[in-house]
Amino acid sequence: MNMGWIAFGLLAALGGAGVALFGKVGLQDLDPLRATLLRSVVMTLTIALVVWLRRTPSQPVGGRAWIFILLAGGSGALSWLAYFAGLRLAPVAQLAALDRASLLFIFLFGILFLGERYGWRGWVGISLVTAGMILLVTDRPLQSTPSRDAAVAGASALDGDGPEPLSAPRTGGPP
Repeated sequence: MNMGWIAFGLLAALGGAGVALFGKVGLQDLDPLRATLLRSVVMTLTIALVVWLRRTPSQPVGGRAWIFILLAGGSGALSWLAYFAGLRLAPVAQLAALDRASLLFIFLFGILFLGERYGWRGWVGISLVTAGMILLVTDRPLQSTPSRDAAVAGASALDGDGPEPLSAPRTGGPP
């Protein structure tokens, strides 16, 4: 059995983490729709470069393949739009956890529409993933910082090099 899929899966997860973290910082002063458009352009250029470098022979794309490629593209676009809009509103880890509900949907839709079958390990695994997702989504961050810049400003304030962080309570005494 070819285990190369594990490396690709881990690379995809690492890339997904980059999307969440870089996207959260990049959306500081940018509209989510524009950010998604720019991300799409970068992705298109990157993928085109990889296809060109691989120099794979072109193959005709049949009608059924086009339908499902278009459906996958539309689903991906809706997902990106929702994800980038959510990044402006939620802590990045909580949004990413909720986004991973896609694993639950894939698991269930695979059973319903593709006829896939899973043993007890699959069911326990999807239950644990779902429970973990719920725990992360319902957790309240101990100290919420609206941005990386606020965290940096707060850290410098603790060193005495900047303004006092907004979340720190005043304790009497001189200002």
